[in-house]
Amino acid sequence: MKISVVIPTYKRPLLLMECIKSLARQHFDKDAFEVLVVSDGPDLLTKQVVVSWKHTGLLDIEYIPLPEKRGPAAARNAGWRLASGEVIAFTDDDCLPDERWLETIWEHAYIPRACAYAGRILVPLPDTPTDFEWNTSRLETAEFVTANCACPRKVLETTGGFDERYSMAWREDSDLEFSILDKQIPLESLPEAVVVHPVRKAPWGVSMREQKKTMFNALLQHKFPERYRKSIREAPPWYYYGMIVSALGGIAALIAGLPVMAAVLASVWLVLWMGMAAARLRSRSHRLSHVLEMFVTSACIPFLSVYWHWYGQWKFRA
Repeated sequence: MKISVVIPTYKRPLLLMECIKSLARQHFDKDAFEVLVVSDGPDLLTKQVVVSWKHTGLLDIEYIPLPEKRGPAAARNAGWRLASGEVIAFTDDDCLPDERWLETIWEHAYIPRACAYAGRILVPLPDTPTDFEWNTSRLETAEFVTANCACPRKVLETTGGFDERYSMAWREDSDLEFSILDKQIPLESLPEAVVVHPVRKAPWGVSMREQKKTMFNALLQHKFPERYRKSIREAPPWYYYGMIVSALGGIAALIAGLPVMAAVLASVWLVLWMGMAAARLRSRSHRLSHVLEMFVTSACIPFLSVYWHWYGQWKFRA
């Protein structure tokens, strides 16, 4: 067994099906690679998808369920620790590996040395993307993403794999990247190994829910303070605090019977709010529903972002 492909998933059988189809079209000996689909908790539909593919005989594929939902980091660890391949390749259930993806990885990674590889991510976008689609496209410029990376098993054994405290899909790839660099293991770009990452449909207001992920910035900062400062330095921007202070101060001034001060602070909040919404709409979709979403979420995001930022600082002692 040359390569083991590990795919974390949870209750997204239709997306997973397309990913598996891409792996079935690989220009690589089907007996030389296996696919380990790790469900982040029991999932009957996902199991049925994997079993149906196994019965076709087109892929060496296995379904591995975690006993409970623990996040993609834990799912990836469960996958690579049970893998049989010399090289472990990671992708996600909403990704479509190019037909020469595994062939390209093996050409570079079979050399018996400790080295990690980061492939290339392509995110197809419409001419005027939504805010969520544009944010997803930033994966194209990321240096190391678990949607497309590979390394020999000994690299994962040396670093310990993924930190399972990252219970959501956020920063666990940067954590592994920094662990690799700290162990002085080479990390090479492999742009010929291509994975397409279509933007999945997102519910209205998804950007508010996404703010919870930012608490894991604190865990990464706590573990790798220098690398975090140089490479990421992500924190709520100053105008988030400005919006919070002006909003709460305006309410307090109104309650205290200071209408002029309340009006001034309300004006400050309004300017910051409009500016934030306008910035998010620049070169983005101007569909009415999307415009409304940007204005509504721009009023809420500063409060949510700052809350989860400081909650993470407290939780992970950063």
